[in-house]
Amino acid sequence: MAGNSFGKLFKLTTFGESHGKAIGGIIDGCPAGLSLDLEKIQDELNKRRPGQSAIVTQRKEPDTVEFLSGIFEGKTTGTPIGFVIQNADQKSKDYSHIKDTYRPSHADYTYDEKYGVRDYRGGGRSSARETASRVVGGAIAKQLVSEITFLTFTSSVGAIKMQKNYWEIDADLIEANPVRCPDPASAEKMEAYIREIRSQGDTIGGTVQCVIKNVPKGLGEPVFDKLHAELGKAMLSINAVKGFEFGSGFEGTKMKGSEHNDIFNPDGSTTTNLSGGIQGGISNGMDIYFNVAFKPVATLIQKQQTINSKGETVEMQGKGRHDPCVVPRAVPIVEAMAALVIADFMLQNRSSKIESNFLKNL
Repeated sequence: MAGNSFGKLFKLTTFGESHGKAIGGIIDGCPAGLSLDLEKIQDELNKRRPGQSAIVTQRKEPDTVEFLSGIFEGKTTGTPIGFVIQNADQKSKDYSHIKDTYRPSHADYTYDEKYGVRDYRGGGRSSARETASRVVGGAIAKQLVSEITFLTFTSSVGAIKMQKNYWEIDADLIEANPVRCPDPASAEKMEAYIREIRSQGDTIGGTVQCVIKNVPKGLGEPVFDKLHAELGKAMLSINAVKGFEFGSGFEGTKMKGSEHNDIFNPDGSTTTNLSGGIQGGISNGMDIYFNVAFKPVATLIQKQQTINSKGETVEMQGKGRHDPCVVPRAVPIVEAMAALVIADFMLQNRSSKIESNFLKNL
């Protein structure tokens, strides 16, 4: 299986399965001498872990990260940072009924077709549990680019949308409710709706918005390595993601060019920011903002028709502990992937400047 690494200079490789002994990762390319706040890294993991509220899966995982290498006396050494997160509360028997059955809209069928084998216990490698390792990598990336601010929150659940723009919200309210929506009135409706959906044995999707502030000008390349293209790839690699839009997104298609153009101020900033902080694939210094769409969780506690490995039509019903809405726990994952992208581009810019200065001095 290929494709387990993300990034060029700041690279994260993850390993492990949902019901294996542990999951973990290796971070390669983190500069030496970075003082790490390990409590902040654990805090990020705590936002993603299961069992944190009544509206998420009740699997009880402490998700305590253990660092194995690359850190000495609280600082990075420049060598690969290895870490593990032990799996503690697997209930593999909850999945024995799907050993030979393909769950609708899961990776069961495609894994079998591609590899000829699959770990049916919780989805194995295809499980969203893998994203815990991404959160660790993202938490370290955030400390590497500490001058940059990430603001990430739930912006909709089903048809219920937050009624405030990102510049109107109080960031302190994001963690004030289990939905992670900084608009209290909307958050209350979202939570009630998720509880209702759960009582029906069903699931619901939603969106996460991320805003990146204080991004320097010049991140990104103008052709294949556009900044927004890498952000899109990062977000679309997250389990259950079905869409990514930045800046004006699809709403921009309804506007005229005369309405959509961002007019420059004398200092290079713009009067509006429909470009979403990126023009020509390169950051322009304005806020970068984007939305990530998550589908409803595929596992339903309802009977559904499907097929088994013999191609026979069968009936199945989901068991075990599952999220009725993945969006609240996806907030730290989106932020982590955004931080990985920004940190990688920051290092690429630094490398390009060093190379440019070297060539000038030849």
